Formats: sequence, C-alpha cells, structure tokens
Amino acid sequence: MKNKIKVSSLLRKLRLLHPADILRFKLERAKNKQTNKEFLKPHPDVKLPPDYLIYESHNMSYSSYFYNGKKDAAYFKSIFEKYVPLKDAAILDWGCGPGRIIRHLPDVIGNGCSYYGTDYNEKSIDWCTENLPEIHFNKNELTASLPYEDNFFEALYGVSIFTHLSEAMHHAWFDELYRVLKPGGVMLLTTQGDVYKAKLNKTERQQYETGNLVVRGDVVEGHRVYSAFQPKPFMQKLFKNVEILEHIEMPIEKDWYPQDQWVVRK
Repeated sequence: MKNKIKVSSLLRKLRLLHPADILRFKLERAKNKQTNKEFLKPHPDVKLPPDYLIYESHNMSYSSYFYNGKKDAAYFKSIFEKYVPLKDAAILDWGCGPGRIIRHLPDVIGNGCSYYGTDYNEKSIDWCTENLPEIHFNKNELTASLPYEDNFFEALYGVSIFTHLSEAMHHAWFDELYRVLKPGGVMLLTTQGDVYKAKLNKTERQQYETGNLVVRGDVVEGHRVYSAFQPKPFMQKLFKNVEILEHIEMPIEKDWYPQDQWVVRK
C-alpha cells in the first residue's frame, strides 16, 4: 500500500495521473473483454454506455455496472422509504454519470415517482438523454447551480461526488442540494471516511486526524483522479443545519474500500 501511495503521489506531482488513468482504462478493458462479451450474449437488449463512461463512473465490468446499479437502486429505496413516502415523489441522482443507478429506479420504486439525473459530464448526459427517455436529465457545471425550484425533491442521493470536490465546492454544493430538497426531505451522500486512512500518507493522515478535509488535487476538479477524504468532524460541521439520521460505516473487504454513507434530513 505504501508503494502505491508513493507512486500515485509522484504521478500527481508530475501531472501524469490523467495519462496513467487512460492507460489503466485500456488495461481494464482488455482484462474484462471476455467477461463483457459473455454478459452481452444473454442481454442483447440492455443499453450500455461507451466503455470509458462505464469505467469513469464505476469499473470496466458490464455485469457490475448493470447488476450492482440495480442492487444500489434497491438499497437506496430501502433507506429512503424509512423516512419519506415514496409515492408521487421527485427523486434526484446528483452526479448520475451514465445512469448506472437511476436507470433502475422506475422499476425498483415505481409508485408514480418522477426521476431526475444531473451530471457535469456532457457525454454522460447526452447518452442518458438518448437512451433513458423516461428520466429527466440535466447537464450541470462544476459550480453549484441546479435548474430546479426551491423545495422540489423529496429525496436525493450523490454517490462518490463529494469525493472529487474541493472544500469550497463541498459547502457550495451542499447549500445547493439543501435548496432544492423539500423540508422533511432526505439526502444520502457518500464520502471517503475512516477506512480510507490506510490510503493516506503521513502528512495527509495527520491532517485527516485533526478533522480537516484532505484533498489530492493537481488535476481537474471533478475528475475521478481528483480525490477528497472526509473525516467525521468535517461532515458533521457541513451538516450543521440538517438532522443526521444515519452514518453508515462498513469494514474493508479484501481490496474493496466502502465509502461512508450519510443520511440526513432537511
């Protein structure tokens, strides 16, 4: 792990993380070529985004993109329905990417709900708009501005979005999400919490332990290689104007580092 941290830090300083990530994408695509072919055979009608969009938002496995997306949709339903009625509700996927989760919500939730997805990746939004016509999509900018009225959504979620934003954008975007959420509405947001301390270098870990956000920049903000790590005190301060309903932490499993889940109510 220490060697990986050193290599990643060096690539970041040399501004080579983007080329390295493209190389990783090509390797992952080759690695998954056969299993992806096997997925396509029994699923000829499943619409899939271009490979890089799948990789950028998740990983390079078609099966994981589709089935884990469906699993996550069912899980989010189970969280939301504990706190808000999911009938005729408006639900937002903030940072929807190429529709991995939101594509399943009409089937998983139904109940006359309306579904909205927003993302700053124009290619993802173009693909979603063309291929998932029953859902409303909007391209947002990196700056915190959404085209929805105040108090519009009963529920919203953002999976691994704060993890790619600066401290200023944490505050700006949370204020914007708060604006569009109805009073009594619920948000589910994921962060890189304590289990990710194993991935931090000594200086980063010291900063994290003092309750401060740790940001690895030197790349375009919002991209997958721009990374932020959120200690509990930082998130608790961010959520000072909402009720924290749940903070879900899960242990590391093999090479999988689960993100923290924060469920809050306006």
